[in-house]
Amino acid sequence: MRYYLDFEKKLEPLERRMLEIERFYGFNDPRFSKEIAGLTKKISKLEKEIYGELTNWQRLQVSRHLDRPHTLDYVNNLFTDFTEFHGDRKFKDDPAIIAGFAAFEGIGIAVLGHQKGQNVREMAFRNFGMAHPDGYRKAMRIMEMANRWNKPIITFIDTPGAFPGIGAEERGQAEAIASSIEFMFSLSVPIISIVIGEGGSGGALAIGVGNRILMMENATYSVISPEGCAAILWRDGSKGPLAADALKPTSYELHKLKVVDAVIKEPFGGAHRNWKQTFLNLKEPFSKYLKELMNFSSDVLINQRYQKFRNMGVFESKN
Repeated sequence: MRYYLDFEKKLEPLERRMLEIERFYGFNDPRFSKEIAGLTKKISKLEKEIYGELTNWQRLQVSRHLDRPHTLDYVNNLFTDFTEFHGDRKFKDDPAIIAGFAAFEGIGIAVLGHQKGQNVREMAFRNFGMAHPDGYRKAMRIMEMANRWNKPIITFIDTPGAFPGIGAEERGQAEAIASSIEFMFSLSVPIISIVIGEGGSGGALAIGVGNRILMMENATYSVISPEGCAAILWRDGSKGPLAADALKPTSYELHKLKVVDAVIKEPFGGAHRNWKQTFLNLKEPFSKYLKELMNFSSDVLINQRYQKFRNMGVFESKN
């Protein structure tokens, strides 16, 4: 059953009726042709009103949408022969991080990313995509193998942030994040990072040091959540929409700032409304960047990655 955000609620009864007709009678039943035409027209009009100009706060909500495709969905639809690896060889396996090897158009790649889960049970199992230090150490283990075997690395970012629990802190959460960031700068293979949903704080950056950073149109990427920012600045988490405007965490804003290299268009209304089209939209630019990066030498890749992040935040002041 489809989940609807507050500002999408007007669509719910119309789309539920369409699904009911499709399920029990089929769209080819002449008895419902007039009703289907009317519903289609109303849905199209509402979609334009709802999704025509989303605010920063609304895009943030879309980036967290329960029906958005997650890392495993992208992996299963874009890649073949995926083999998942488990465990950090130090403490345990962290299901909030998916890691393994796959193939894309005949090219062997390492793939890893946050996994939030599609339902209540899976979200609890995956800890809502909030990784423990064990998850980042697992990611580094796979990245080290990829570097040794000369395989490009693909990372999918989708997390509200690293898990801040006592156990995670006791096992060195900050150290694991810092080590992962440092390690990614040293790798001699191409790295492409894709922000597919919510990219929050160091938990996202820990696997986000790429030669190319792609971002889905309705994804968000920020140092802190708008609610957290509002709680710090105004001691009022309800001012999240105001903080979202100040943070500018959306794809087009970050593309202007050169934090991300490309914005991947989503189907109208968001990735959650058409998974198939979402995967198709990502496939072509992903293929282009991957093949482009594979032509570069190790030294060029390392230096390029360093310069990319070194230049972030640089600005000129006018006297």
